[in-house]
Amino acid sequence: MSLNLEDKKAVVAEVAAQVANAQTIVVAEYRGVQVVHLTQLRKKARESGVYLRVLKNTLVRRAVADTPFAGLSQHMVGPLIYSVSADPVAAAKVLNDFAKTNDKLILKAGSYAGKVLDPAGVQALANIPSREELLGKLLGVMQAPVSGFAAVMAALAKQREEAGAAA
Repeated sequence: MSLNLEDKKAVVAEVAAQVANAQTIVVAEYRGVQVVHLTQLRKKARESGVYLRVLKNTLVRRAVADTPFAGLSQHMVGPLIYSVSADPVAAAKVLNDFAKTNDKLILKAGSYAGKVLDPAGVQALANIPSREELLGKLLGVMQAPVSGFAAVMAALAKQREEAGAAA
């Protein structure tokens, strides 16, 4: 399917808008992945707030030109699926998790904080806990002293009740 000039401009503008808000872009080769599996991947990406598209590499190169992601252009070869997210971990996590269960999806490269990542770098980024996971852990750590204090106070109150009942 060939796009006309207006469609190409619209795709470049759409991708550029996503890139403007992105912290991470990850690319993977999807050759041989069944449509039903790609549909599952797209659903997971939507749930994670990740922009996921199969795009023409030349259009993406135009969209990332003059951005911190421009270095990724050298890896834009072959049939690629693009994962873009404002969350620094989400784009890598979605593709990495899917690649663990589907050997047809091959991580090619990524870009985060102006640096191009090789497949191992993408995997390392994917293994970092998400913001929500970190906030949950922080909240748990912050609540631990309070709940421990409450438990001690409850034990003291119970001990006083027992002492008062015995007297």
